[in-house]
Amino acid sequence: MSAGDLLAVVRGFLDDSGLEWEQGARDDELVVALPGDKKLRTVVSLVCGEKALSVSAFVIRNPDENHGEVYRFLLSRNLRLPGLAYAVDRAGDVFVTGRVPAAGVDADYLDQLLGVVLAAADEPFNELLVMGFLTSMRKEWQWRVSRGESLRNLEAFRHILERPGDPPRA
Repeated sequence: MSAGDLLAVVRGFLDDSGLEWEQGARDDELVVALPGDKKLRTVVSLVCGEKALSVSAFVIRNPDENHGEVYRFLLSRNLRLPGLAYAVDRAGDVFVTGRVPAAGVDADYLDQLLGVVLAAADEPFNELLVMGFLTSMRKEWQWRVSRGESLRNLEAFRHILERPGDPPRA
């Protein structure tokens, strides 16, 4: 399959899927936004080559703390990711990536692949935040409480952030 043929297959799937997508920075790249539950959305880069489709999605930025715990957690999850793996870039940011043979790519496979990418980025998101950013989250919670600011985007973490005297749930 040529890169152009693969690009046509991926575009056709994305058009039919109803997912939000756009042309990437390169001619052979398409960027799709997958809606999540814990993570608002996961942005996925799909690069169509002559022999393979490369996929990459940002998971979280470089953790502020507990790097070893975060990386052990991700490495253990790698055992359950078919065709994909967690990786860290030079800045320490975490991605889920993979490269699959172009010959096997069709609509069904793309649906499965994007489902696995979304699960890899979305399912562990809150747990990764707690492992890698708990100190920052506590400071943010305290700052918001002291100023009467909204706690809405931290509600999922109330059980570990709340202190006596904090406002009740809205």
